[in-house]
Amino acid sequence: MRGLSLPPDAESSQLSWKTLKALWPYLLEYRFRIVIAMLCLIGAKLATVGVPFILKYIVDGLDAKAAPDLAVALPLGLLLAYGAARLATTLFGELRDTVFGRVTERAMRRIGLKVFQHLHALELNFHLNRRTGGLSRDIERGVTGVGFLLRIMVFNIVPTLLELAMVTGILLINYNIGFALITVAAVAAYIVFSVLITNWRLSFVREANAADSTSNTRTVDSLMNYETVKYFGNEAFEASRYDEDLAHWEQARRKNRLSLFLLNGGQALIIAVAVTAMTILAASQVIKGNITLGDFVLINAFTMQLFIPLGFLGFVYRELKTAMTNIERMFELLDKTPAITDAPDAKPLQVTDGAIEFDHVSFGYSDRLPILQDLSFRVRPHQKVAVVGSSGAGKSTLVKLLFRFYDITGGSIRIDGQDIRSVTQESLRKAIGIVPQDTVLFNTTLFENVRYGRIDATEAEVLEAIRMAHLDDFIRELPDGLETVVGERGLKLSGGEKQRVAIARTILKRPPILAFDEATSSLDSHSEQIILDAIREISQGQTSLVIAHRLSTVVDADVIMVMSHGRIVEQGNHEALLRQEGTYANLWRIQQREAAEN
Repeated sequence: MRGLSLPPDAESSQLSWKTLKALWPYLLEYRFRIVIAMLCLIGAKLATVGVPFILKYIVDGLDAKAAPDLAVALPLGLLLAYGAARLATTLFGELRDTVFGRVTERAMRRIGLKVFQHLHALELNFHLNRRTGGLSRDIERGVTGVGFLLRIMVFNIVPTLLELAMVTGILLINYNIGFALITVAAVAAYIVFSVLITNWRLSFVREANAADSTSNTRTVDSLMNYETVKYFGNEAFEASRYDEDLAHWEQARRKNRLSLFLLNGGQALIIAVAVTAMTILAASQVIKGNITLGDFVLINAFTMQLFIPLGFLGFVYRELKTAMTNIERMFELLDKTPAITDAPDAKPLQVTDGAIEFDHVSFGYSDRLPILQDLSFRVRPHQKVAVVGSSGAGKSTLVKLLFRFYDITGGSIRIDGQDIRSVTQESLRKAIGIVPQDTVLFNTTLFENVRYGRIDATEAEVLEAIRMAHLDDFIRELPDGLETVVGERGLKLSGGEKQRVAIARTILKRPPILAFDEATSSLDSHSEQIILDAIREISQGQTSLVIAHRLSTVVDADVIMVMSHGRIVEQGNHEALLRQEGTYANLWRIQQREAAEN
């Protein structure tokens, strides 16, 4: 993993080569367009270089002393040729931009999609630790940087270098060697100065980007917790923290701006000295009679034609380095290897009965924090098994391991005798439906949120799932019905309403195995009863694993397992566990007493 502690020049060099190598496959998709664009580029530069020659002959033709017979006729034809050359320069340039634009846009699309898919392939632990605002800004800048890099390479860097080579060759062959030496010396000084100063100020660009990502993260985080901010009256505190981040951004931008002033001033000085030297040398050659007035115009035209794009090349180089810096974080994301991957010989999961087996399973989120210790149990086909226990016992971890959001550190988890590490993650997750404790919805309509359970479902199937989830009465009361937009993360719905949407999704998915992760723990009694009725209806005849906090919700389970400190300490049905007078019976009495008091 590349770190920001590397020297800017070394790191940027590595990134440049890696970036160009990574972009090559995307460019090869449109080989023909690239060839056409390169031919247009060459045509445009040939026309550009031809313009000063036409100007030379126009000036010489207008000089009556030098060519009295051509003073009228010749300049008219040359003026027409001059106009045609200028038009050809523009047309070839526009055609090049149009042809290559498709290549750039497709590369941006492909890379953006690849990053998006890669982020979904990364493990749950990465997403639990991410900062959404900063991450989205990094991706946005990275994809934009890719487009800028491709356009700059074809539209600016390559054309300028090609024109530089052509002009230097013409001056060297046709005129005093001093013109070529001044050109080469100025270009060399300009490039060396630009590279050194730009690499020096790259740290300021990184600092500004980091401050920008931090402030954006703060904005997203604060707005997503809008209600919490209001509950505690902390608007001024949030504004103060945001202003503190903006102050860091302002300071970083100030450093960036001052260093840019130094860079621009130095580049302007080099160009001014070179142009002055070329003009003085050309004027002296005219006075000596070595070149004509037309040659003087040609050399000056070449000088302006060369150094103006060279000045722009300095800007391009600065922006190119900035684009590389922006791409840096995106490539770090692409370099991150997912912790959970399919085995090379992974096969689709074949579910026949839906039996689940945890065999001597051990797991911890870190080596210092073990959660499960040598845990073994079995859920028989079409059986409803509940797992209960105090907070922190490891109940919800079972569901995460079953979905293979994490890999276990010991033992095995099998479905119908197949180790879940030997099957594809896609087939594993298709076979399991879940109603989580905290249902998060997309900021779209109720209908689309339910259909997310099976995106190719028909409207009739979606409506049937809504009916079975006891969601239809609620929807009929809404002014917009199924077209009601639920808000970001479903904030416009209550907890019970979101849970019923989750149940409808699972019904629509129709998986052979169901998991309920404390699906009613945060609901009132009325909402809980509705959810329990829906759960009983959809879980009939299917294998179900129920994680529960309230014991009253699982009294009908075939087997109830009591967990404590990552181990199963009791198991049996409700009546048998009460008779044991153990942990379960004690929890039952406590919860019954609390219910009576409430």
